[in-house]
Amino acid sequence: MSEDTSLNAVELATELTIAWLGNQNNRVQADDVPAFLRTMHATLAELSGGAPGATDADAGDSAAGETFTPAVSVRRSLASKDHIISMIDGKPYKTLRRHLSTHGMTPEQYRERYNLKSDYPMVSETYSEQRREMAKKIGLGARGRAARAQASDAVNPPAKRGRPKSA
Repeated sequence: MSEDTSLNAVELATELTIAWLGNQNNRVQADDVPAFLRTMHATLAELSGGAPGATDADAGDSAAGETFTPAVSVRRSLASKDHIISMIDGKPYKTLRRHLSTHGMTPEQYRERYNLKSDYPMVSETYSEQRREMAKKIGLGARGRAARAQASDAVNPPAKRGRPKSA
């Protein structure tokens, strides 16, 4: 029974690869075709019920819990006010959100992956302060708009509406 399944997976992977290569929009070199075929077969085998060459015990161990070792410690990642060091690759960033999205993660997943507290920052302290100052300067927020409106009313009284009277 497993021979029929694996044979079907090979045939199906071959047919899908031929169809993919037949599309005129896909430009691929001849060297890349065997790798694509292997990938297609592995994907089909995985979808049909098991990874190629893996036993049920192997699948249970990998799914049970992957442990990720951080590139730096939590203390080291927050040591500087100018940047936060990523635990994924050990590089400094002003904000981690875009970096995490390139790795397909959300901040919550990142915190969970490395057992971080829920208040672990995603933006460096100085960058956050710069953004705060810029927001205050342009008057974001209800208090800023109200204060700016009061200040402008005191300096410039509201103009009268309508046409000016002719002399």
